[in-house]
Amino acid sequence: MMKDVHEYIISLKNLIDDINPEEILKVIEVLQKAHKAKNKIFIAGNGGSAATANHFACDFGKNAIKDDENRFKIISLSDNSSVITAYGNDNGYENVFSEQLKNLMEPEDVLLVISASGSSPNIIKAVEYAKKNGGVVIGLSGFHGGKLREMADININVASDQYEPIEDLHLIITHIIVTWFKKNAN
Repeated sequence: MMKDVHEYIISLKNLIDDINPEEILKVIEVLQKAHKAKNKIFIAGNGGSAATANHFACDFGKNAIKDDENRFKIISLSDNSSVITAYGNDNGYENVFSEQLKNLMEPEDVLLVISASGSSPNIIKAVEYAKKNGGVVIGLSGFHGGKLREMADININVASDQYEPIEDLHLIITHIIVTWFKKNAN
């Protein structure tokens, strides 16, 4: 039992070492630019990635900027079960995020998507919509990155073949981003 725990911790350490800090800084630059221009930031994911998306939207909207007048405009597309199930039922689950973007997204807004596989149809359709309509796309992917790796303007890939460490690193990356803004943007 202890061996399995130790191996998991070692695998996380190795994955963290493989993350390029320059890629995280590129994401920070895009988010800074969006903030200065008062653009919206949308975030989406499925399953555990939806939980990370919601967690990031909460942290980033509440904690990244303390100035009451100048907070980030961030919206999680994974957060509203009524909207998701309505679009899923009426338009197909592959459209649950892109349909929400049709109501809200404007050119130069940012879409940050989290997908371990990088190939979830609803994530890919949202990316296609955002790119077609002048949005900037940031991806957090896993495994080999799927379609997202090639489609995103910036993609940080966690090269693991297991969901759990991929999701762990995605959460760590979002916390790094929030912490950077807490220290540097107030």
